[in-house]
Amino acid sequence: MKVTIVGAGAVGASCAEYIAIKDFASEVVLLDIKEGFAEGKAMDLMQTASLNGFDTKITGVTNDYSKTAGSDIAVITSGIPRKPGMTREELIGINAGIVQSVASSLLEHSPDVTLIVVSNPMDTMTYLVHKTTDIPKNKIIGMGGALDSARFKYRLAQALEAPISDVDGMVIGGHSDTGMVPLTRHATRNSVKVSEFLSEDRLNQVAEDTKVGGATLTKLLGTSAWYAPGAAVSALVQAIACDQKKMFPCSAFLEGEYGLNDICIGVPVLLGKNGIEKIVEIELDEAEKAKMKESAEGVSKVNELLQF
Repeated sequence: MKVTIVGAGAVGASCAEYIAIKDFASEVVLLDIKEGFAEGKAMDLMQTASLNGFDTKITGVTNDYSKTAGSDIAVITSGIPRKPGMTREELIGINAGIVQSVASSLLEHSPDVTLIVVSNPMDTMTYLVHKTTDIPKNKIIGMGGALDSARFKYRLAQALEAPISDVDGMVIGGHSDTGMVPLTRHATRNSVKVSEFLSEDRLNQVAEDTKVGGATLTKLLGTSAWYAPGAAVSALVQAIACDQKKMFPCSAFLEGEYGLNDICIGVPVLLGKNGIEKIVEIELDEAEKAKMKESAEGVSKVNELLQF
């Protein structure tokens, strides 16, 4: 199993580290345009192998896509990071060109690769890859919902004063501060709805804190987060590589599901060796449907800014 990660910055390097530590891939290729940067990150990570007990080979390369040939899965993290006060949408002009070029270069050397898009604005970048490549829709996946759901569960555990392993919850919709739809009505603590423990006001606050999770970290760190995004990507990669059939909310291309068409947006999917093996349609109430529709309208407006 060969995995390529394009972009050796904080998110890409964290992703490579988590994949290596889980030890399910034979090789991880870390590629970056900055001379020697990916090679240095790879060397540093390989020097942890004996300490962390993994045998995955991590190779760093500078902008040489021939070294990615035969990749089973590739992750696109490249693009400029979001800066304080910058929305994900403001990134589109620069990142669209980068993502389109990266996807084309990957497919030239690995035509059967499954692509996971992380670059922001993530739903629009995922849509761009769908519209500018010929690979099947099940092999193009946007990462956002997995990360947003992890942040949702963190906030739920805080509010409940519970171990996070007790908590389950999901965020669907667009991967943006205004587009996320945290499904508080469906969230549980050991199969008991969290509404049994938390007031409606407290649950609403959890939802709002989740929606600004990325912006909160950007303000604190001065740049985008990397540990949780890297872990989220590695979980998706492992689900595909190991054919786990695990359910994650991911940005998927919809053709009628949830009443939406010609859009990539976060919905629950089953991930296995074929990428997205099934889009899971869960029952939403009228309020959730309205929020999902509003989120989709926001994503579509950003999509209209694309030029391809």
